[in-house]
Order: sequence, then C-alpha cells, then structure tokens
Amino acid sequence: MKESFVQFIWRYRRIEQSTLLTTRGASIQLLQTGEFNTNAGPDFLHAKVQIDDTLWAGHVEIHVKASDWLKHQHQHDPAYRNVILHVVWEADEVIYRPDGQEIPCLELKPITTPQLFLKYKKLAYNQHKIPCQESLNRIADIKIALWLDRLLIERLDQKTQYWDRMLTSQQNHWEEVFYQALAQSLGLPVNKDPLEMLARRTPLLLLQKHRGNLVQVEAILFGQAGLLEGQDFQEDYPRELQQEYQFLRHKYDLQAMPAVMWKFARMRPAHFPSIRIAQLALLVQQSQYLFSKVLALQSIEEAYHMLEVKTSYYWKDHFRLDHPSTQRRTKRLGRSTINLILINTIIPFIFLYGKKMKMVEYTERALQLLEQIPAENNHLIRTWKDRGIEAKSAGQSQGLIQLYKHYCQYKKCLDCAIGAAILKD
Repeated sequence: MKESFVQFIWRYRRIEQSTLLTTRGASIQLLQTGEFNTNAGPDFLHAKVQIDDTLWAGHVEIHVKASDWLKHQHQHDPAYRNVILHVVWEADEVIYRPDGQEIPCLELKPITTPQLFLKYKKLAYNQHKIPCQESLNRIADIKIALWLDRLLIERLDQKTQYWDRMLTSQQNHWEEVFYQALAQSLGLPVNKDPLEMLARRTPLLLLQKHRGNLVQVEAILFGQAGLLEGQDFQEDYPRELQQEYQFLRHKYDLQAMPAVMWKFARMRPAHFPSIRIAQLALLVQQSQYLFSKVLALQSIEEAYHMLEVKTSYYWKDHFRLDHPSTQRRTKRLGRSTINLILINTIIPFIFLYGKKMKMVEYTERALQLLEQIPAENNHLIRTWKDRGIEAKSAGQSQGLIQLYKHYCQYKKCLDCAIGAAILKD
C-alpha cells in the first residue's frame, strides 16, 4: 500500500458510502477536499468539512497508517497545527494536537470497494514497461491527447530550468545564454558538455567583434577548444588558425580547454566535434543577433532555412584539422539534426522567453512550432506505437517521452490522468 493511493481516493472522492464517520463515530460532510499540495506541509490545503454540527476550514493530512503522523514527526511541525482531518487507510493510533485535542480521523480501508483496490494493485505491481498497456484501449483519444498537451508543458518547463538559472546568473543576457545552449545542442549526445564549456569560455561578444572574418572566428573557437594546442600542422589553413589564435589569445587573455575532452571515437565523421565547431562558427558569423532571429520565427520552414548552414571551404574535404578526406562534400546540418536542435533547444527557449516575459504569444508559438515538426522516431515512441498510441507530431512525441520517463518508469499511475481514468472507470 502506498500513500499516493490514499491520496487518490481522497482527491477524486472515490468513497462509495454517502455517510462518512470519524473513528469516534462523528458524522463527516465533505464540502471541499482541498488543493493537492506537492510541496512541504499537509497533503491538501484549504479544505472544508463539517464534523457533526461544526464547520471546519483548514488542511487535510493523508497517511497509510495513522501512526505515520508520529513517524514523520508532524507533532513537532507548526505547519500541521491547522490540520482539521486525518485521512488514513488504517487507523492504528489516536493522534493528538500539541494542546491535547484529538485530531478527527477518517479510516478508508473499511469503506473502499475491493474492486478499486484490485485495479490499483494491477497497475502498481505489474511488470509491464507501460503499466496500463492492457487498459489503454478503454481510454478516449481526446483524454489521452489532452494529457499529452499537459505533459508537453511539463517537459518544456523541466527542459528550461537549467537555462533559466543560467539567465539569472548572467544578468538575463538572452543572446549569450542562447548561444551557449545552441552550442550544447550541436554536441548532442556525446559532446554536448564540451561544446557548452567551449561557449562559456568563449563569450559571444568576443566572437561578434570578429564576425567580419570567419578565419578569426574559427581560430578563436578551435583554439579555445584546445584543438590547435601543440600541433605540428602540415596544411596551410590549420597553421593560419594557429597563428591567428596565438595573437588573439594574448590580446584577450584566453584560456584553452583540454583537448582530451572531445570525443571522436565510434562516431560518424559528420558528427565529429570539429565539424560541429565549424558549423557553430558559421552560425555565429552569419547572425549577429541569433536569438532575436529565433524569436521572429513564424514557421518551421523559416527555422530550417536559418539552421541549414554550410561549413567554410576548408571543411569540404576534411572532417578533422590536417586530415584530408577522399570524401568531398559540403558539411551541413541534416534535417534530423535540425529537428533535434529545434525540439531540445530553440523551441524551449522561445517557450522560456514567453514565460519569463509573460508574453503568451511566444509560448503559444513554441507549441505551434512543435506541432509542425514530425514525431520523433526512437525506441520509446515505437514502444507507444506498438501499444496503440501513435504520436502525430513532435509535440505529442515529447509528451509521450515525458509520460514514460516521469510516470510509467516509476509507476506513478496515480499521478497520471490515464491511470486515474482507469481507476475511475
């Protein structure tokens, strides 16, 4: 038995009996269950119940056993002094307030239908990857779609928490923090941390001073990445980058990263960090106010056009500095890579901007852009499809990822709208 099940019964009023009594036999009239509290303190705030002839307004605390009140040390916490009703599965002990007054207690075990408890056990204790997979076909499509919409917002909120903190620490410099986030997204999945570190060590303002000269921009980025340090290059272009970086390093007192942080092994050459750094250099060089351009996006096609950057001429027949390749082709971001950058960075940033600036047009645009991107195709999305739920867009696939990673994986069925619908059926 989990406390979340007892919370569920109270929250959704899954009490079949019309007449409720405290453990002392006083009648209970439930007027308001209260607001479910996910923070510290009592489980339900601002509830209203009438016990016999007295109307009570205050908080409700939920436990599996009444004695859990003492185990959790609530008797010493002032936050629990305004608890008007103690709702428990099993009333194994009488609980008193500090002034010696008994707290009214409602015991749910004797008044809960066995069918509800069996449904709960079936969800909570099966071994399926998706706990409710056998009941999904009974849930209306509209209910699932609405829940995925809510989960998408939840996922966007979680994705932007880190960058929200970075904005606070960097005086809300949106262009700078977005540049750092964009650099990180270019390194997904293996080189995201080194690319973010590179961007944080190499301020956007510094690069913009030299944006009229792509060689200097590349020299700064490759030098800061540690990829020019101590190298005896044979080709002219890497030597030129070395010379430029040595001058600029002393001018700006720059400190290079350790080159060992970059990972090249077991990667497709098109995803080498050297190619990603070259692409970042071109993005910075071509757009002075990149985040402002992001905020101006009206369609996903505009976003594709903005990110379809090529690398400089040198990289047509190179994947690494001083290592010519027999493959001669323009290195550009592929559509699947662009979609990942949009889903994981650009659109969440538009959403975050709208939320922080209280401009709903940007939060709505972020959601609209996600609806224009095809659904992701990974093992999680295929798992949902095999069970009858097919994502129609990136917005829905993000919702399904959130559903699995934060609910199904931890069997938090009682916090899930689908699980709640199955139990209420």
